[in-house]
Amino acid sequence: MIQTQISNLLVGDGQPLLVLAGPCVIESEELTRSIASTLKEICSRVGASFVFKASFDKANRTSVNSYRGLGIEEGLRILKNIRDDFQVPVVTDIHEAYQAELAAQAVDLIQIPAFLSRQTSLLQAAAETGLPVNVKKGQFMAPGDMKNVVEKLRAFGCNNILLCERGTFFGYGRLVNDMTGLVEMRDLGVPVVFDATHSVQAPGALGNCTGGNRRMVAPLARAAAAVGIDGLFIETHPDPDRALSDGPNSLYLSDVENVLRSVIAIREMVLKHN
Repeated sequence: MIQTQISNLLVGDGQPLLVLAGPCVIESEELTRSIASTLKEICSRVGASFVFKASFDKANRTSVNSYRGLGIEEGLRILKNIRDDFQVPVVTDIHEAYQAELAAQAVDLIQIPAFLSRQTSLLQAAAETGLPVNVKKGQFMAPGDMKNVVEKLRAFGCNNILLCERGTFFGYGRLVNDMTGLVEMRDLGVPVVFDATHSVQAPGALGNCTGGNRRMVAPLARAAAAVGIDGLFIETHPDPDRALSDGPNSLYLSDVENVLRSVIAIREMVLKHN
């Protein structure tokens, strides 16, 4: 049986859809809490398991002038408060090994960014916290290459693993999705998550920042559900055009419920006929 445990949630065979959702980056405590509250209500209504996602630092922004976040101390304080006050698990990404132990005090799931998915020391630090780890497949990697990532995590003592598909580089400024990769990664014995919002990015397309096409988020999410996924990753914002990071590919918060309902309906139909 393919399952991973995140706090009190089970993800995988026989379990509801996992939703990892929130803003790309923490802009303010008030906005972050508002988004978390709304997403918790939506996931409760549609019957999905919910883990709140937000970054305390976006260390891989295109431009040196781009907004990165509130920093690790303030960011983790806000994430811990959301976890405690809303009683929901929380995930955040780390970019350096020393951040793992600090993040583990505030979150329930550690995420490894796609660009860093092969960094052994980062994977080791995440594994040694004892928390489950979600690794985004590098845009430059084949799905089968994630076998080595899984083996590294298990070697360092982590058996609660998620693998996340977020698109593969195709030419310049374009990502594409090979849906067969979801099947290949799940064959490694771990649940798979589809990142519907980063998959529609156009890296560097706006010169000093990344572009994207949020209109394609829902179609790709539905396609992934038809192939078979255990979780869906969504970055969302009440007003994406004013978001301080990843606005072009972020989903309007008001659209999240409809997208989730369609994904869950497709997923349930697929599971019924497997």
